[in-house]
Amino acid sequence: MMLTDSLKNIRVVDFSHIVAGPVCGMLLGDMGADVIKVEPLDGELGRAIGPPWQQRQSVTSLSVNRNKRGIALDLKTEQGRGIALELMRDADVVIESFRPGVMAKLGLDYDAVKSVNPDVVYCSISAYGQKGPWHQRPGVDGIIQAVTGLMSMLGDPQSSPSKVPIPIADMVTAYLAAISILASLNGLKHQGQGEHLDVSLYNCTLMLQHLSMSSFLATGQAPEKTGSAAPYAAPNEAYKTANGWIMVAAYHPARWLALCTLLEMPELAQDPRFVDNPSRVEHRAQLREFLEQRLVQRTSEDWLPLLEAQDILCAPVANYHELIDTDHYRQSGVQVELDHDQAGLLRMPGFAINSHPESPRKPPPAVGEHTAEILIALGYSEQQIDAFGAAGVIGIRLSQESVA
Repeated sequence: MMLTDSLKNIRVVDFSHIVAGPVCGMLLGDMGADVIKVEPLDGELGRAIGPPWQQRQSVTSLSVNRNKRGIALDLKTEQGRGIALELMRDADVVIESFRPGVMAKLGLDYDAVKSVNPDVVYCSISAYGQKGPWHQRPGVDGIIQAVTGLMSMLGDPQSSPSKVPIPIADMVTAYLAAISILASLNGLKHQGQGEHLDVSLYNCTLMLQHLSMSSFLATGQAPEKTGSAAPYAAPNEAYKTANGWIMVAAYHPARWLALCTLLEMPELAQDPRFVDNPSRVEHRAQLREFLEQRLVQRTSEDWLPLLEAQDILCAPVANYHELIDTDHYRQSGVQVELDHDQAGLLRMPGFAINSHPESPRKPPPAVGEHTAEILIALGYSEQQIDAFGAAGVIGIRLSQESVA
């Protein structure tokens, strides 16, 4: 069985919104799970995030909701909540990312679902977790980057606080949530018991900082801002050339000596400040000055093949235009293209592990696109579905347009 078919018998009901939860559901869908995205009648919050827009659709939302079917329910109505509970009765996995307590008020929390589906793996994604002093605090990616200390390390020594421009707290939370769900499904197979997974952006972003946090806890010294440089090795940072920047990692003893020889600066290898990696880290600023004085004399295109020939780790500091123009990117198999009937051709990174052309590739659903199909499978008649629609309980193929 291929990786992208490994979850083909798994049903996921996804109530999440914005990025972390939807990416988690998307990953499960990439691996073959049947993921049903449950949204309000006017769509989830992520559909309004932008720019950028593609044909008035949020690129953010489109990019994190592939390989799902969509149903639109008004969970404020008793009938809407009843349909949601029926969906969860037959689900293997439930994902939700409301503030703690919201699903309990709706009667759709883990205890309620467990009473009708004891095997369910119920994953709650929140800013700070389901318990603790901060559990009711709202939080988004940037807030979590700030409060977990991540921002304190980013940028150059004199720069103001910096944010990783991608929603890295959301993304790592999505990955860890997916890993936890897979582990729980495996435990269910062996132990016959579901569970409630409490996944927080706060804890996951701390896990992301494993090395720096471990170093701090061992030494009591807070990490310094080092720009592009690795705090534990030198040289290992971006250096200016005559026409751009290149990243050079030559902290291994043999590579350090090779770099000194290549740059015709053998005296650096004998300098007590640079004799070993701890010394070079301590005197990083002086080392950078010496190396850049030589590197800036030639272009990146000149230096890269020379460095590679000496087995010195290096790379251009590429922008996205340069990235996608490389043969390796084109042959990596990571980019997928999906036809969306409203937004047109969507291009995005796909499932990056052992990519298969035959893997499931459904475009992200419009709001309520599969409502009727899903309700019919639950046993509702066309007359009941029409009545739900007339009463405003469900949405069927509503407009996906966002306010641009």
